[in-house]
Amino acid sequence: MSELTFEQMLEESLKTIHTGEVVNGTVIAVKPDEIVLNIGYKSDGILTKSEYTNDNTVDLTQVVNVGDTLEVKVLKVNDGDGQVALTYKRLAADRANKRMEEAFNNNEVLKATVAQVLDGGLSVVVDDVRIFIPASLVSDTYERDLSKYAGQEIEFVITEYNPKRRRFIGDRKQLIVAAKAELQAAVFARIKEGDVVEGTVKNVTDFGAFIDLGGVDGLLHISEMSWGRIEHPMKVFKVGQVLNVLVKEINGTKVALSLKFDDLNPWKDAATRFAVGNVVTGKVARMTDFGAFIEIADGVDALLHVSQISRERIEKPADVLSIGDEVTAKITDFNEETKKISLSIKAMLAPEPKAEVPAVEEPEDDADVVSVDIEAVIAAQEEEAE
Repeated sequence: MSELTFEQMLEESLKTIHTGEVVNGTVIAVKPDEIVLNIGYKSDGILTKSEYTNDNTVDLTQVVNVGDTLEVKVLKVNDGDGQVALTYKRLAADRANKRMEEAFNNNEVLKATVAQVLDGGLSVVVDDVRIFIPASLVSDTYERDLSKYAGQEIEFVITEYNPKRRRFIGDRKQLIVAAKAELQAAVFARIKEGDVVEGTVKNVTDFGAFIDLGGVDGLLHISEMSWGRIEHPMKVFKVGQVLNVLVKEINGTKVALSLKFDDLNPWKDAATRFAVGNVVTGKVARMTDFGAFIEIADGVDALLHVSQISRERIEKPADVLSIGDEVTAKITDFNEETKKISLSIKAMLAPEPKAEVPAVEEPEDDADVVSVDIEAVIAAQEEEAE
């Protein structure tokens, strides 16, 4: 049996490799634009800068050291110079694409820092794969300015996976919607009509305020803000203000709130406090041409009709009264059902003395009574006219 030469034994001891195979190599030399690796093959492997990274400004001597171990993919077993052409970035891209495929198939929630804020959305990078999140999928509400997300870590899922076109689309909106739905379910499980709950003013409008109840927004309508009259919600409430509110009604996902608590209802004992004949004092709250509304208690206005302000004729209340003036008057009418009360200042005034009527003297019995025949007078006038 013939003995193998040293070169033959050495070659047989070395492994065989194939294009596309993933191998481990040890760095034996580094240049600014090239890395030489011992991959256990008869030829060394060459990893160029363009196959290591997409960043052309990188100096490989600053990122890789002799003795480092790298996992690489074989591009060509013989690059024409008897050496093996290797790639690092393509292997990383293959694995990243596989990672994105698994995340897409499993609807996995990914987390990444926003790398760029673009006109149409956000760009994030996961394992060197750039994922685009359109503006319409960033939040459950449209946001014109996305700059606040720059550098922010966000969660999302992959909703479109197309490695051939290098198209990876992320969706953050569905996570927000799902989280809100979960919070809503928890809120509706713990609240019911008649409960008093804590909430935070989220937004104030002309018609009311929206209160965050911890995942559900309830509407506090202007008519439910007070037993009294509210001129404008913004004069009473501010965003971020914490309130204890009454759950008045729950209709599906809509919640109506109120601050009109029964124990503070000014009409609770109104029949006694505002009985006809009682004298009350209040301030002029508003005026019309026909009368002035006097606030005689918080949330209770009574009408002082223009005809009941004075004995003298008054064209309109503004001629003698101003907003904020204090008025004392008598209650002349009370209707608890319609919540209407009428006042009168005139009713408090002492009655005017009656004027004396002069006596009519009757003629004495012997007085001459003159009787005139009207028809005769007319006939005489006609004769004279002829």
